[in-house]
Amino acid sequence: MKLHPLSLPYRAVSRGVSVGSSLLFAGLALGGVVDFLEPLRVALLAVVGLAVAVAWETAYYRRFAYELTGDSLDIESGVLSRRRREIPLRRVQNVDIRRNVVQRALGLSSVSLETAGGEQTEASLRFVAYEEAKRLQREIQRRKRAEAAGEVDAGDESPSETVEAEPEEELYAIRSSELALLSAISVEPRVVGLAFVVVPLVTGESSGVDALVGLTQLALSALVLWVASAMVTFARYYDFRLTRVGDELRYERGLLQRYDGTVPLEKVQTVTLRENPLMRLAGYATLAVETAGYAPGQGGGGSQAAVPLAARERVLALAREVEPFREPTFERPPKRARRRYAGRYAIVVLGLTAVAYGVDRFVAGFGLWYAPLALLAVAPVAAHYRWKHLGYSTGDDHVVTRIGYWRRATTVVPYYRVQTVVQQATIFQRRWRLATVVVDTASSARLAGRDARAADLDAATAAQLREFVAGRLQDDLRERRAAEHVAEE
Repeated sequence: MKLHPLSLPYRAVSRGVSVGSSLLFAGLALGGVVDFLEPLRVALLAVVGLAVAVAWETAYYRRFAYELTGDSLDIESGVLSRRRREIPLRRVQNVDIRRNVVQRALGLSSVSLETAGGEQTEASLRFVAYEEAKRLQREIQRRKRAEAAGEVDAGDESPSETVEAEPEEELYAIRSSELALLSAISVEPRVVGLAFVVVPLVTGESSGVDALVGLTQLALSALVLWVASAMVTFARYYDFRLTRVGDELRYERGLLQRYDGTVPLEKVQTVTLRENPLMRLAGYATLAVETAGYAPGQGGGGSQAAVPLAARERVLALAREVEPFREPTFERPPKRARRRYAGRYAIVVLGLTAVAYGVDRFVAGFGLWYAPLALLAVAPVAAHYRWKHLGYSTGDDHVVTRIGYWRRATTVVPYYRVQTVVQQATIFQRRWRLATVVVDTASSARLAGRDARAADLDAATAAQLREFVAGRLQDDLRERRAAEHVAEE
């Protein structure tokens, strides 16, 4: 099968404009240095670049073909050299569909296939009709289930007719009030760069601005950044829906860029509830579902929420739909860990005070270098709240860890998903007889450094937890192997 006919003009225009404009701007920038680059020649060079880009995309379209067989997705591509890929359906983990505003108007969609353990997209079809994208998404998952059930003949390219479409159950749809609240309380890191543009614009060049005007301008800067963050969050999670079809989750979200994706339940490694202080105050939380090397809606980095925002009880119920677990009872670190945090924060305050003194003494005297010392009164409070929100819990089938105050993460890990259990301690932890236990899985959280971890436990307790989780892992694996053996018989 071929890509959608409209994919050729869309890709040609996109690539041509990109190449042509880059050559144009580069030529104009170098025009004052290189005599050859006169404006007319620069324009001609941009036109040539545009033509080459269009020719390239035309060849790409003509030489691209794909075929969905009974057990693989075969793709032939290449302009200068031919490439044929056969992607086994059993390895396909996620099939994601993306459409921006222009693509939706043209009826085009980009289909991305992710494989188990892969950190990058295994294959991408850019672009096919939306109906074709949905068909591929459904058929790949359907044929995977049929193959796993032994209902597909190895020499047949079509799935067994006995495999019927399963009903779709809606698990979650974001409400208008939840979307508004999520937009208001979320902090979008990608808009932080606006601070370098907004702050100079509102502060101006004057150095004689009084304190009141300066504070007003900074407040205006903060307002602009907050509004920008809210707009990005609103566009990302607009019309978010999470459904369940058989043994997989499906999600849809996005205003300007629309995403449709799948999450196989059998590939789920961990589920994580995340809450910031405002969410906890209002009784809300988010839910992230991590699979092997990939997160739903990840799109190239970072975990996306499976449930962006809902009442905490509702999030817990949805989490148990994905991975059944009991309400955990957390064991906190020893109280000496709290004293360690207080001492660490006090050292930071003293360091800030020393820096302020150095600036006052040798750079510009402002007379209030000792003001940071007031934060010493806050250090014990901050240490207490950090200690309060740490802990771990062990159950019959799961280990649960909790860490963080500003963005508290409660992570549920099934024992049979554990890859390694590591006990680690820094030189400072060893002085306090403390250690951290890291429960590692094959999830994308590991790739981003967000493993489940029980932080600052008593060293002896950490050793016991490490041995317990490792032992339960072996017990669960033996039970599952025995169950599979009985099922085969």
